[in-house]
Amino acid sequence: MTSFEKFGPLFGRVLIAQIFLIAGFGKIAHFAQTAGYMSSMGLPMADVLLTLTIALEIGGGLMILLGFYTRYAAIAFFFWLIPVTLTFHAFWHADAASMQNQMNNFMKNIAIMGTMVYLAVHGSGSFSLRQECRKDQAEHT
Repeated sequence: MTSFEKFGPLFGRVLIAQIFLIAGFGKIAHFAQTAGYMSSMGLPMADVLLTLTIALEIGGGLMILLGFYTRYAAIAFFFWLIPVTLTFHAFWHADAASMQNQMNNFMKNIAIMGTMVYLAVHGSGSFSLRQECRKDQAEHT
């Protein structure tokens, strides 16, 4: 096993998890503003949806980072990203000034969804809590 094969999954998890962790903590820091923006986009119960979003971004981000039930977090993120992407990055409805930015964000989310599919299929890989739990179970059997 090469170093890249050994450390690659951990490095990839760190890179993808930081997107969600930074976003989740940012939403906590700017809760009222974010809830107001969500309401302006026509979402009902913005406070509840925002709280659930923060829980997913921080909880799921930590699960992916640590490699603990990564597949479940990836599946949750995949399905969560569908309405988020269609609601907040509908570049086809954007004005000319923001169309390119919204299309970039739309495509970024599509790429993240691809990463979530990969994680859901292949799991967390090396240096993960899930892998360590399996080792512990095997040693005690």
